[in-house]
Amino acid sequence: MKNFLLSLLLCICVSNQSYAQLISKIDSLIKTEFSDPNGPGGVFLVSKKGKIVYEKAFGKANIELDVNMAPDNVFQIGSMTKQFTAVAILILEAQGKLNINDPVSKYMPDYPAGNSITIHHLLTHTSGIKDFTKMKSLSEIAQKEMSPEAMVNFFKNEPVDFRPGEKFDYNNSGYVVLGYLIERVSGEKYDDFIQKNIFEKAGMDHSYYASDRKIIKNRAYGYHQKSDGYVNKTVINFSVPFASGSLMSTVEDMVKWHNALNKNLILDAIHTKKAFTKYRLNSGEPFTYGYGWHLKDIGGISIREHGGSIFGFKSMGVYIPDEDLYVIGLSNCDCHSPTQVVKDIAKVALNDLKK
Repeated sequence: MKNFLLSLLLCICVSNQSYAQLISKIDSLIKTEFSDPNGPGGVFLVSKKGKIVYEKAFGKANIELDVNMAPDNVFQIGSMTKQFTAVAILILEAQGKLNINDPVSKYMPDYPAGNSITIHHLLTHTSGIKDFTKMKSLSEIAQKEMSPEAMVNFFKNEPVDFRPGEKFDYNNSGYVVLGYLIERVSGEKYDDFIQKNIFEKAGMDHSYYASDRKIIKNRAYGYHQKSDGYVNKTVINFSVPFASGSLMSTVEDMVKWHNALNKNLILDAIHTKKAFTKYRLNSGEPFTYGYGWHLKDIGGISIREHGGSIFGFKSMGVYIPDEDLYVIGLSNCDCHSPTQVVKDIAKVALNDLKK
């Protein structure tokens, strides 16, 4: 019994020492990019099997008021919104209200070439329609209140870049169309549909459709960096990025999101699998995007990842299904990208937590 207790104590000591070393490694990785305690910062989190093993905040949530960043700060997540839009589409398919192989023309009869563009093409960035973020006229509407239909009309008559299914080319317009389809098929506003069918079911109490006017507790304020210092972010109307990039969340809510997906609290297993399947182009060539997630690998290990960038904010999340390991970083300055930091943390955490 005495030997057993000594062995147990030794294991605990080694485990605590290893954990402390992991924390130190992660801190060092983050500080390579987020080193200014008086500037904008970020929040980083690592979870293993749904449990948080690392969570820290760096820098300021509000420079003007000298407010330190905290783990529960709310950030705009930019294009990480796309995974919520994709799952919303799959929820509607599971309800029998649409099919991902339906042509866009079934729901929008006047959409140009809508007979050849399917919902699947929109989800996988293979539609060929013009990405509105690359249009010079975007500045004319960036601060206007746009209905989903008006946003679709803004780009729908632009010349296509390629035939549907011919190539993969990351495209925000496709996800704006998907948001519009969600509203037409469900009869609800996009933000209400996401709130009811995803945020509430996952227990994401601190996630929202973005607003600069609404009072949002623990909001992190967004910044740009200029040659003479930091400035407040450029104002846009969130009806413009809409379903392609207008959600807000916290790192802990994003863990809840992945836990809910894994437990099929939001979507059944059959439809969830569709989001994480690699698809092929018309030529038969595979590409590394499912529905709302990039599907890649780290040293032969499959991962799901997606980042986001919107004025004043950047985000990145990496999930390793085989280890149920999730790493996310949210930044409140588009001068500090968490992308490489999060990937590096994932590699370190993968190796250390396996041990």
